[in-house]
Amino acid sequence: MTSAVIVLAAGEGKRMKSAQPKVLHQLLGRSLVGHVLAAAAPLGAEQTIVVVGHRADLVTAHLAEIAPQAVPMLQEQQLGTGHAVRVALPDGIKGTVIVLNGDVPLLRPQTLRELVERHERSGAAATVLAASVGNPAGLGRIVRDEHGRLARIVEERDASPAEREIREINAGIYAFDASYLEPALGRLGSHNDQGEEYLTDVFGLLVQDGAAVAVHVADDPAETLGANDRAELAVLRGLMRDRVNLALMREGVTIIDPQTAWIDVTASVARDAVIEPNVQLRGATQVGEGATIGPDVTLVDTTVSEGASVVRAHAVGAQIGPSVSVGPYASLRPGTVLLHKAKVGTFVEVKNSTLGEGTKANHLSYLGDATIGEHTNIGAGNIFANYSGATKSPTGIGDHVKTGSGTIFVAPVEVGDGAYTGAGSVITKDVPPGALGVARAFQKNIEGWVARARPGTAAEEAAKKAQQQGD
Repeated sequence: MTSAVIVLAAGEGKRMKSAQPKVLHQLLGRSLVGHVLAAAAPLGAEQTIVVVGHRADLVTAHLAEIAPQAVPMLQEQQLGTGHAVRVALPDGIKGTVIVLNGDVPLLRPQTLRELVERHERSGAAATVLAASVGNPAGLGRIVRDEHGRLARIVEERDASPAEREIREINAGIYAFDASYLEPALGRLGSHNDQGEEYLTDVFGLLVQDGAAVAVHVADDPAETLGANDRAELAVLRGLMRDRVNLALMREGVTIIDPQTAWIDVTASVARDAVIEPNVQLRGATQVGEGATIGPDVTLVDTTVSEGASVVRAHAVGAQIGPSVSVGPYASLRPGTVLLHKAKVGTFVEVKNSTLGEGTKANHLSYLGDATIGEHTNIGAGNIFANYSGATKSPTGIGDHVKTGSGTIFVAPVEVGDGAYTGAGSVITKDVPPGALGVARAFQKNIEGWVARARPGTAAEEAAKKAQQQGD
């Protein structure tokens, strides 16, 4: 039984060179600590405790958003990992306690379950997750005795030259029997290079006491990787991308260029969808069956229904219906709803507007705060002037409407079903159903104006030649 999960998230992460704590840096849809909490959640622990310290206000606020069940515990002075666990450990706790570093985002729930099962099945007082790596620089080492049993865990800066040659490293992930952990924490000293209480020293103390300790080796060493700087974070991001994309492809998604498809762990893509190169799917984005996304598309918190196509577009908080076509070079802002077979074309921006079934806005238009009916055609260069400088007002366009190129709708205004607007019109009054709305000045040609106002110019010469040819 897992009684508690303790996540160590108090450090500053100086090598990140950032104003925010290391554990808040983002990686494909979650913070570092968010990934760790997601991996631990399936354990169903009775308590989840996150040790906070540096910029505790930021970390605590973030936890309230992503994991309100997690209890932040303040470590006012960062005196080491052992001290952090001592601060967080509930009084009188029994059962299994899991301790995790807050910067291991690739850790899988299955690996944690296997760690707990191994720990509880063996009856060990403590079990450490380890991994064999090619380059252990900067990492703590697993030191075994002549029988292959764990003797102690040593930090690299405290290791001997021979111990630094060891390739088996400590992942910073542990399972403890609480009845052994609590008294051992009280015996920790700080006689080491950093002058801190190391949680890893608990293993050496337990070995001295004759208690059983165990090592569980992770199948995939990548799961144990942390991020100390931006370069290491980028490496983890790439590994996470590959993991997400591989899983999707094995579920029937076509990804043309997996190296340029960046899909958050919080996004979903249905089978037979096609992801073209240079695509980012962020947040709660959902892509339906048979949809085609890309190339060159970013979708944030956007729903794309089955059979839709989105090409070279940017969308945030939009709903793209079945068989809808978007792009190229379209921008969908929050509140956009595109119903069945609607089309938003080249250099069209839509904000807080609904386009009905089969409605098209193909070229160079801005549609804001509008409700547009079915099978309507929005002409090229239409502008929905929805903002007065103080308030925003709606525009309503009915079914089977044809708007002329260059029409400006000054909201609030309504255009009835089956109506037309003349090209170049500025519509300030409602247009009844079936009517033609025209609002523009009559054209007046002033003969000879160029010769009088622009003498000696290329325009005057061209006009003279044309006149002579006409004569």
